[in-house]
Amino acid sequence: MFGLAQELEALAAQGQTIRAGLIGAGQMGTDMVAQVALMPSTQIVIVADIVLERAIKAYEIAGYPPQRVSTAHSLEEANRALLAGQLVATDDYRLVTDSTQVQAVIEATGSPEAGARASLRAIHQRKHLVNMSVEMDITIGPLVNWYARRHDVLYTLAAGDEPAALYELYDFATALGLTVVAAGKGKNNPLDRAATPDSLAQEAARRGLTPEMLVEFVDGSKTMIEMAAVANATGLVPDVRGMHGPKAKMKELGSVFALKEQGGILGQRRVVDYCIGDLAPGVFLVFTTDSPRLKQCLVLRDMGYGPNYVLLRPYHLCSMEVPLSVAQAVVRRKPTMAPGKRLVAEVLAVAKVELAPGTRLERIGGRTHYGLIERAEVAAGLRALPLGIAQGVVVRRKIAPGEVITCDDAELPDSTIVTLRRLQEAWMAGQIQEDALKARLDALAVRLAGRDMACHVPTGEVRSGCISLVWTSARPAARRQSLTSQARPWARPAASTPLTCLTLAGPSKTRSWSGARLRRPCARPSP
Repeated sequence: MFGLAQELEALAAQGQTIRAGLIGAGQMGTDMVAQVALMPSTQIVIVADIVLERAIKAYEIAGYPPQRVSTAHSLEEANRALLAGQLVATDDYRLVTDSTQVQAVIEATGSPEAGARASLRAIHQRKHLVNMSVEMDITIGPLVNWYARRHDVLYTLAAGDEPAALYELYDFATALGLTVVAAGKGKNNPLDRAATPDSLAQEAARRGLTPEMLVEFVDGSKTMIEMAAVANATGLVPDVRGMHGPKAKMKELGSVFALKEQGGILGQRRVVDYCIGDLAPGVFLVFTTDSPRLKQCLVLRDMGYGPNYVLLRPYHLCSMEVPLSVAQAVVRRKPTMAPGKRLVAEVLAVAKVELAPGTRLERIGGRTHYGLIERAEVAAGLRALPLGIAQGVVVRRKIAPGEVITCDDAELPDSTIVTLRRLQEAWMAGQIQEDALKARLDALAVRLAGRDMACHVPTGEVRSGCISLVWTSARPAARRQSLTSQARPWARPAASTPLTCLTLAGPSKTRSWSGARLRRPCARPSP
């Protein structure tokens, strides 16, 4: 992200602001609102949470006065408030995804199902999507990334979490032509596969977390999820199921994460893994080189005598770094990190206790199961149940503790995440054409609206570095289109299109139509 600070300063000097929306006002989401409050170039203008009071509280904690925040229960209310310069709190994620005043959506629910719905709707409404829900990414990330590109927007995982921090080291090493041996994270919670919300309730309350969130860290599921995301973005693989996870200090990483013939634990190079030790939190990358000259250079730079060398990022600031991904998506149109076209690794659902027939699986971090990373082709051969679609599954037979739950053992729920996973598998198997796939995804996104979400605001503005033309229509096929300044910067839709609202916005002026009538330019909302 070299030079991003200067670009944001230039944006602010021009009186322009990146306008983001946030879905999920838990601990991470609230931190993001507080962080963005310090950034003159960026605003989180609307926050959605299923508990409305949490969305309101996020703005209060960030220091905004109560009179600056409005609540909204419809898209019209949200857009009118935003145009009046208000910040908006809501309990409906669709107001975030559908508002014309939002350029990028931050998904921070941590729920695969909620993330799937919000992602699909945001992309369909042509918003850049910054995803903090890694659980959703490892399940349907390739499909969501492809769908975003088809709508000419970006899908990106968020800076600040271990996957993006580790991807930064990977990008650095591979850009220099260095050979990656292992990439991983330091686990900063004790590992207890049997952890439950009941056993950790008191500690979770002390930390300000939900018990399920803490369990997801302690039982190892979160580590598996994060390293699977790294694998799917880089092509690195787990060396063994569940990874090695040795106890190792930072000074030992180069010798521990070495090939077995070098005295290490690895059966191959280019793997993802984790360690338990003094790198907590933080990420590491072990690399090597065959160049005699570079080996001499590394000795002079106090990197050791090899054959392996270690890069460290002994911190990650979680939600505090997320606004950088928002800025990079909007200003540079580049993702921080995104999966490739195929899954490299999966996270399998594994029974935590004996599961009787008829047992309904709980959410990740619950009492019924945990996750283990495995290579995607191995998981497919087992017909293993992906962790990201396990919630709500009813098991058909008795399953022993530690046993991998398979799709044959499970009755899958009728959910958005399951539907998208099936479409992703069909797409990857070549069983559906891409035009047909996009049509299916568009139809699903429209159904998620649940009601007519057409904008009825008479005048409005979309702040952007380029000119954008947006309109809503009673006809689904003409519901929304965009033109950049490289196309036709000042244009009106065809007269035959029955419009409910049209907004044409650029860096310096905005015009809006209601029906076919041109209205005068409107002023910017006050910051």
